[in-house]
Amino acid sequence: MSFIAILGAGTLGGALAHKLAGRDRVRAVRLIDPASGVAAGKALDIQQAGPVERFDTRVTAAREIDAVIGAAAVVVTGPADTPEEDWQGEAALALLGRVAGLTRRTPIVCAGASQGPLVATGVRRLGIDRTRIFGSAPGALVSGLRALVALEARVSPGEVAINLLGVPPAHPVVPWSSATIGGYPLEDSLSPPQLARLRNRVEHLWPPGPFVLASAAARVVEALVVGGARRRFACFIDDGPGEGPGARSVGVTLGPAGIDEILPVTLSRLERVQLENALGGRD
Repeated sequence: MSFIAILGAGTLGGALAHKLAGRDRVRAVRLIDPASGVAAGKALDIQQAGPVERFDTRVTAAREIDAVIGAAAVVVTGPADTPEEDWQGEAALALLGRVAGLTRRTPIVCAGASQGPLVATGVRRLGIDRTRIFGSAPGALVSGLRALVALEARVSPGEVAINLLGVPPAHPVVPWSSATIGGYPLEDSLSPPQLARLRNRVEHLWPPGPFVLASAAARVVEALVVGGARRRFACFIDDGPGEGPGARSVGVTLGPAGIDEILPVTLSRLERVQLENALGGRD
């Protein structure tokens, strides 16, 4: 039976395990952390909630990294001993190297808000295929944007289509000119003051909280292993050759092996300049 491996039993890892279980679209979740007691406790709590919340997903815990073998997808979050932090730096890279060696084709999702650089270094220093590793955090910011637009337009968030480009948090670029509400251009549906309010709120949406990040990662994981109509996401990807760590947010479609396609986007002249500046001014 295939399962989802979550590396880290911190706040984000626990929230993601519970979100995946509660949505009941994957068969099993394995929470992996060197602090095995914490991981086991969280797994047991989630499993015991199943009869009350009406889900059948099995949630278990493991201590050793080789527990990722056989997973349909691996999600990197953060350790239980520093529960509010993501895995970062050399420790994260060493962990990622072991995962890549144990799972040759399995997609790797970096779910933390600060793990864009980890995506890029995984490609550049470890040689992981750039279609196999990506970050789901931009999708959390997009969810916040959709909610804010929906409030301004007095519609359901499901009617809002919007994307995130650039390099959040320092250089996010929102392509407002191609965003839509109910299939109609967003800029035709909202007044200039409303658009100004929305633009001013973007920088305040980062970093997303752990439960919003968990929701974004859960949707990505389900697209990888279950499929379905909703296959378009904003994700961190490695941005190609360059000096030092770097990743950018783009719109992608996902399949069982990872990224299927990087989606083209129509930008206004101003947005194109903003994107060029964002991608060229990160250092």
